[in-house]
Amino acid sequence: LVWLVLPAWSLPIRYLFGVALGFGAAAVALQLAGAEPVANFAKLGAMTFAAWCFLRLFEELSWVVLVALIVPFVDSYSVWRGPTNTIVNKKPQVFDALSFAFPVPGSNDAARLGLPDLLFYALFLGAAARWQLRTGWTWVCLTASLGGTMALATWLEVGGLPALPLLSVGFLLPNADLLWREVRRALARGESARDRRPAPK
Repeated sequence: LVWLVLPAWSLPIRYLFGVALGFGAAAVALQLAGAEPVANFAKLGAMTFAAWCFLRLFEELSWVVLVALIVPFVDSYSVWRGPTNTIVNKKPQVFDALSFAFPVPGSNDAARLGLPDLLFYALFLGAAARWQLRTGWTWVCLTASLGGTMALATWLEVGGLPALPLLSVGFLLPNADLLWREVRRALARGESARDRRPAPK
């Protein structure tokens, strides 16, 4: 679904923000009405368009690379020892409201993706489109990374695994050479800007 609406990432930010708010309001209303399966898709819409609002604030592709390198550590800490761990274990109803539920075949339970996972999925895919990376392969790898994380969590029978480590790999891996080239250009621009600064008197 995110792939199908991907061209919308380039809409003016006020439209992106408005659509994100609309989906968010719909998600809250549907969740309160007990229509969780439909609310799931409203949550996905809200996080997708919110991600593209954030994407418009990134001036350099290297900023996205930096985020992709940092968020796996933040997410891992949050899931294993931080706030996500606390919410999942002590307030599961809150996590249910702030996640997207995927039915698990052969089980009455559901695998759940946190809303930040949906946000970064759309952010990385939008970044691939904005900077003309390998968008198709990025979509394949991002989707496979989420599926792989959920399958691994189900197979290991653990309460939850951080999704952002593999999600970041799903963005970095298919675009590694292009990203490295852009990072080198950004570093070169930074050095050039420093060289042009007037010497202190």
